[in-house]
Amino acid sequence: MKKPILLVLVILILDQVLKIWVKTNMSLGDSIPMLGEWFFIHFVENKGMAFGWQLFGGGEFGKIFLSIFRILAVGGIFYYLYLIVKQKKHPVFIYSIALVLAGAIGNIIDSLFYGLIFEASGPFTVAQLFPEGGGYAEFLHGKVVDMFYFPIIEGVYPHWVPLVGGDYFQFFQPVFNIADASISVGVAILVLGQKKFFAEAHTNIDSDEELEEFIKPTKE
Repeated sequence: MKKPILLVLVILILDQVLKIWVKTNMSLGDSIPMLGEWFFIHFVENKGMAFGWQLFGGGEFGKIFLSIFRILAVGGIFYYLYLIVKQKKHPVFIYSIALVLAGAIGNIIDSLFYGLIFEASGPFTVAQLFPEGGGYAEFLHGKVVDMFYFPIIEGVYPHWVPLVGGDYFQFFQPVFNIADASISVGVAILVLGQKKFFAEAHTNIDSDEELEEFIKPTKE
């Protein structure tokens, strides 16, 4: 159980350090070019799920419900991680669940505490940590900090394309954070490896050679 928990802690530390740096050094909407026009550190906040998606309709009720849902989900994922470690499931499977857990905890920290410990960010305002007048929101009402922005492809749909012809498009538009990326990578590993994970559910891997053999692509 130590290695999966260590992975969770490393991701959480990286996620929170970067979020706190962005929150205390950038105004809302600021962008720092990192790789030409392809990659920016772009500061946005959201009240929804990963990549800024909304759930439960947003608003006061939606925010509270989402926070409670996240807490319950984190508890369930942690218990499941404990079970599969105890049952000695495949390391790749265990680490993928740990990635999902780390991402879920990373974003829930923002929702639970950021409203209490930060002042509000604005287009021309850099937020202060632990402001004298208190934070910008109550417990459970914090906003999630996002910063990774990859506008890799921009252009206009050809006019002959039905419905969207002539409209502007951009790929990849969502802004996300380390926690979002951790969830996405964990889920991708689960999807790509599901045949091996469940077909060999009771197989133990006790050596590097066995692990290497396990992660080789399965021949159809």
